[in-house]
Amino acid sequence: MNASSDTPPDLQGVGFVLRRPRDGDVDARLRLGRHPEIYRMFGAGRSFPGLFSYGEAAAWVARIAGHPAAWIIDQDGLTGEVRLDNLNHVDRRASFAIGIFDPERLGKGLGTAVTKRVLAYAFDELALHRVSLRVLAFNERAIAAYRKSGFSIEAANVSRL
Repeated sequence: MNASSDTPPDLQGVGFVLRRPRDGDVDARLRLGRHPEIYRMFGAGRSFPGLFSYGEAAAWVARIAGHPAAWIIDQDGLTGEVRLDNLNHVDRRASFAIGIFDPERLGKGLGTAVTKRVLAYAFDELALHRVSLRVLAFNERAIAAYRKSGFSIEAANVSRL
C-alpha cells in the first residue's frame, strides 16, 4: 500500500489471513461476543459493559472497512482485528493495535504471528521507520508476544486501574 491507496491488501500468514470485511462478518463478530478477561486486557474499566449488540458488531465492521490500515484476523473464521493506527507516511510511523476476541485462540502463538506479519508489511511494503504501541503492564501474554515480534520497551508508565 502506498500513500494513494485507499485500502490495504489482504495479508497471508501461516494458518491465517488478514483481510478486509466481507458479508457475514457482523454476525461472526456478534457470535464472538465480549469476554470480560479479554476486555480487561484491552484496558476496560471495572464495570464490564455486558452483552455485545448487533449494532456494536455492525459498527465494528464498518470501522474496520473505513480504516486505511486495518484487517480482520481470519483463522478458520473471524477471530479478531489488527490495525496500524495514526499511519503517517511523511514521518514514516504508525501505532500498532491487535485484539483477539476468541478466548480459545489465546496463548497459541496467533498474536505473535499476526504481529510479525503486520510489522513485515509496515517496514517492507510501507517503508515505515517506526511502529509503536501501548500495552498494560499486567498484560504479560501481550508483552511476551510483542517482545517475540521485535518490540522493545522504551519507557514505562505505571498507573492503577
